[in-house]
Amino acid sequence: MCTAATSSGFVRAAQSEHIDIERELMVNQDQMTEIINAIEADTNGFMGASIVDAETGMPLAGKSRLADFDLEAASAYNTEMVKAKQKTIRVLNIQSELEDMLLTLGDQLHLIKMITPTTFLYLAASRQDTNLALLRASVNRHVNRLINK
Repeated sequence: MCTAATSSGFVRAAQSEHIDIERELMVNQDQMTEIINAIEADTNGFMGASIVDAETGMPLAGKSRLADFDLEAASAYNTEMVKAKQKTIRVLNIQSELEDMLLTLGDQLHLIKMITPTTFLYLAASRQDTNLALLRASVNRHVNRLINK
């Protein structure tokens, strides 16, 4: 696993042979990191974000502004939520796919946006400094850049 330090946190990436998103969308590590950096720049109250392999729970790229925000743990636990929701959709025979999930906490917003059926973007932001509409608009705009390459 390669790690590059930044002044506002860290950027972490998994080895490219494990990255389904690269095969599915023809994007590379630098492009995933660029998307996360763009979302950070657009998001007031940005706490952290990662692009996650939904099969393994491993962050493929990520960045956190907070030293005590464990992005790897957040990615892994959010993967379990995505898997549970996808299983629920299958069990209920719902003929639709998961697009996103929102968790609202007293002081934080956590958004999970599916990129492919096996890859998602996870974003955490301060609820005091942003709102859901701005958060979704930024995430959708930048995720669409990945999808529409």
